[in-house]
Amino acid sequence: MEEERHMGKLKSHRGAAKRFKFTATGKVKMSSAGMRHLLTGKTARKKRSLGQSAMVDKANIETIKKLLPYG
Repeated sequence: MEEERHMGKLKSHRGAAKRFKFTATGKVKMSSAGMRHLLTGKTARKKRSLGQSAMVDKANIETIKKLLPYG
């Protein structure tokens, strides 16, 4: 009896998996940079806006989809 060969599973890029999430519509969500240190020089308004999640630019979505094949 012939044995069928299956392709193995692809591995997700673990660094990208921790940084990006896919929305239900297929957009890519990320957290904003700039909230780790040097916060005293930033206004409260700036810090509030940086605390919200942002969407990845269209130019980078294809790259992230390759890094996260099952996203």
